[in-house]
Amino acid sequence: MPKSTEYAAKVADDRGFIAYDAEEDAVWRDLMAQQLPAVRDRMASPYLRGLDLLDLPQDRVPQCPEVSAKLGALTGWRVEPVPALIGFGRFFGMLADRTFPAASFIRKRKHFNYIEEPDIFHEIFGHTPLLTDPAFAAFSQAIGAAGTRCDKADYAWLIRLYWFSIEFGLMREDGQLKALGSGLASSVTELPWAISGQAEQRPFDVIDILRTPYRIDIHQPVYFVIDDLDDLFAAARRDLLADIGQARALGLHAPKYPPKTAA
Repeated sequence: MPKSTEYAAKVADDRGFIAYDAEEDAVWRDLMAQQLPAVRDRMASPYLRGLDLLDLPQDRVPQCPEVSAKLGALTGWRVEPVPALIGFGRFFGMLADRTFPAASFIRKRKHFNYIEEPDIFHEIFGHTPLLTDPAFAAFSQAIGAAGTRCDKADYAWLIRLYWFSIEFGLMREDGQLKALGSGLASSVTELPWAISGQAEQRPFDVIDILRTPYRIDIHQPVYFVIDDLDDLFAAARRDLLADIGQARALGLHAPKYPPKTAA
């Protein structure tokens, strides 16, 4: 996440509801109108099933208590509004507690096609559909639990497993390449790029993933493809701290992207 932001967290009332204005609701409406056809065409079925189960409003920003009620009945998860920037320690702790941290603001028109930090469209439209599925929900909780046990120096290693699966994972479904990750579902431009064949595609492998650096401000040059969802869910049962130790010993792969230039 960026170190600074022009966005401010919106404060919920005592019921957990946030007062979004007409322009913010309009941004949500227009994002939904643009992304729904794209995700129906390009996203994998686990995401699409979850999207149907949630039945998110199309004309206004959804409220966290509304989404939490549906998730709670399905998998015991809930959504809690947070500022845009939270540390890895808090992030992992919330996942371990089956709580998804949702940035409370929505992007401005000037950032309609791309916003570097997560906004509520990314959090709700992107993430919560997979949290309706018990296996995906358990995987996210396992990542969080591992994060509560590891040293702070290991956070950057562990988060790569989440990044290259839940955020930007791909999978093969009935012989077709589909997007799985929430970062792809909510991105106007990266969703088509990810399955275009222009980026490198590598098989899902936990150690390889832990060794692969990434940047948050560009389209990914590398994606990991899951051929069997059982391979992903099995990762939740691994000794992830031992995996981090092995990845550290092997070292990071050379980045597939250029260094970020100073602003």
